[in-house]
Amino acid sequence: MKRLALFLITACLSVGAMAADVIKAERKEVFGDVTVHYNTFNSTFLTPNIAKAAGLARDKNQGVINVSVVKGGQPLKAQVSGSVKDLTSSSVTLNFKEIAEQGAIYYIAQYPVDQQETRTFEIKVQTGDKINTLNFNQELFPGQ
Repeated sequence: MKRLALFLITACLSVGAMAADVIKAERKEVFGDVTVHYNTFNSTFLTPNIAKAAGLARDKNQGVINVSVVKGGQPLKAQVSGSVKDLTSSSVTLNFKEIAEQGAIYYIAQYPVDQQETRTFEIKVQTGDKINTLNFNQELFPGQ
């Protein structure tokens, strides 16, 4: 599980190899004292062991979104939900699952990537009674 945590935090904090969001290259949003880090990449970047440990499917047509929430430098539990829309406004609900490890909490979800295109992500992060929303566009590519 430590390898999973290391991979997911690296993926969350790095620029995704799957696409580039030039407007927000740092891949985070700050809402007062809460910071939300996010990243998305093709599931084939996961090793088979990491994918299995996280309960994710490795497939060239599956993307992964990884979200972490931090307050005061410490991981923060949250309710994370969202959707991803294609250019025709067809929407897929993102079903996030929590992965909690010593010193880290991650929220991950998968979504289909059938062809190269730009998608719009809407992520809602609820901490306590406060709900923050982040939106971003990202060009996605199926894996090789």
